[in-house]
Amino acid sequence: MTSDTGIPRHVAIVMDGNGRWAKRRYLPRVFGHKAGVDTLVKTVLACADRGIEHLTVFAFSSENWKRPTEEVSFLMGLVLVAVEKYLARLASRGVRIRMIGDRNQLTERLRQACDHAESSTAHNTRITLWVAFAYGGRWDIVQACRAAMRAGVKPEELDEATLGRYMSFGDAPDPDLLIRTGGEVRISNFLLWQAAYSELVFSDCLWPDFDEDELDKAIRAYADRDRRFGLVKATVPVAEQATGT
Repeated sequence: MTSDTGIPRHVAIVMDGNGRWAKRRYLPRVFGHKAGVDTLVKTVLACADRGIEHLTVFAFSSENWKRPTEEVSFLMGLVLVAVEKYLARLASRGVRIRMIGDRNQLTERLRQACDHAESSTAHNTRITLWVAFAYGGRWDIVQACRAAMRAGVKPEELDEATLGRYMSFGDAPDPDLLIRTGGEVRISNFLLWQAAYSELVFSDCLWPDFDEDELDKAIRAYADRDRRFGLVKATVPVAEQATGT
């Protein structure tokens, strides 16, 4: 639900455009990913400054495993570097970090880094950063169904609210606003369940160039929209308007 100030409680971002950003500068793709991490840290703090309670970012999708081996290896290592470089700074600014995704696909060292990021920031309450890593919306729905079955939920007991509790972040509100940078107009298997009623904003800005102005532009677009969650507002029939009844 939107706050009275028009600020969304939960923003989700598909951080697209790192590779193209590097290519335009005649740099290897990995430089784009490094710049993208810097932008992410700035965006987290900008969201916190605006009173946004949750920020979910698409850091590595299920489909990203199909990328060249060298790039995948670099992205895995980049997570370790980012935790070492930025964790203390984010923690000191009140950021709580939660990782969502299929951790079975990660190395033991990477799983430990994720656990450390979560445990060392668990007490923070200013903003929660949800990092979707090795994540896919379809995977999330499947794992939630399996988790519900393991918990003994019977078919006749399964409804949207029950299944929602088994999704990757069942204890967070659904995203109010979903932003995708990079000029593509699709959500690419991101938060398929949770984004059912999210407002979508697509930006031509490549992710490393995303700044506070772009964030504020997306928030203004969100605040200007009339969110109905599938409901149709009641209207006065034309005949009644004419007669004044």
